[in-house]
Amino acid sequence: MEPEQVRRVAELARLELGPEELEQAARELSSILEFAATLQRLELGGAEPSTFAPAASGLRDDVPDGRRLTPAEATAAAPEAEDGYFIVPPVVENVQS
Repeated sequence: MEPEQVRRVAELARLELGPEELEQAARELSSILEFAATLQRLELGGAEPSTFAPAASGLRDDVPDGRRLTPAEATAAAPEAEDGYFIVPPVVENVQS
């Protein structure tokens, strides 16, 4: 992945990356994209579908413990809130290809 592409992704994610971090992110993202391309090349036409669901051992029961914030408490320190909801700026841009 080119550094300029990584810089653009970082900008959209509102990340500040230094030069070394930018280079490292470019290498890591390139590696991920190469792996995804490898998966795309696999010939799976005759493969049987399979499912795997590990046993849910070790998980706690979802039992309320009384530690719950009200909407007013949750949004009390928010920069902007209205009617118990956080108000955030839009994060998706209309990108023309």
